[in-house]
Amino acid sequence: METLKEAFSLIVHLDSELIQIICTTLVMSFFSTSISALIGIPLGVSLGKHRFPGRGALLRVTNTLMGLPPVLAGLVVFILFRSIGPFGSFHLMFSVPVMVIAQVLLITPVVTGLSASASASTWVAMRETALGLRLSGLKQTSLLLRECRGPFLSVILMGFGRSIAEVGAVSLVGGNIQFKTRVMTTAILLEANKGDFSKALALGIILMLLALIVNIPAYTLQERWK
Repeated sequence: METLKEAFSLIVHLDSELIQIICTTLVMSFFSTSISALIGIPLGVSLGKHRFPGRGALLRVTNTLMGLPPVLAGLVVFILFRSIGPFGSFHLMFSVPVMVIAQVLLITPVVTGLSASASASTWVAMRETALGLRLSGLKQTSLLLRECRGPFLSVILMGFGRSIAEVGAVSLVGGNIQFKTRVMTTAILLEANKGDFSKALALGIILMLLALIVNIPAYTLQERWK
């Protein structure tokens, strides 16, 4: 009970370090989710709507990558961007941009796979109508995107949830550096290992509140679109 009281006290009186951790988490999650959505949704729509040679193989690869272990994704990015790696000249290691890259690698397959599933089922229902109206390919895709707004929003929220809650990849490539790359999940792990459970719990509560704040307007939009 005392730990909970201390946690709420820390939430009420946020210090500069906690504010920086929250801001870094939001920036990283926003950019990684946005980039993943910009890549994954068009790919998912293409896989869901069109039939072409190799489509089944691409879907199987995408579904496999949806379960990509975060530490493995972090390791791949670490090897690519370390000082002696092929992209070492960019000097991105232990920075927020490389954390975003690692998360895009994790989230994009999830967004692509779920978008493909949503668009495929919707396209089956509307295909005959779209062809009967002799809509062009661009108009068909535009109509499909409109009909899938709700499912796509759910997909984006799922991507954001994975981004904001991920710890393995961002810890490996970001280094959990104070006032630079420390995010809420890595901070929770650090404080728990130090035995400061009040601070760890406070960060956990803030993390859940942020997820709730994002989900409330998104849920309202989904209901309006229905």
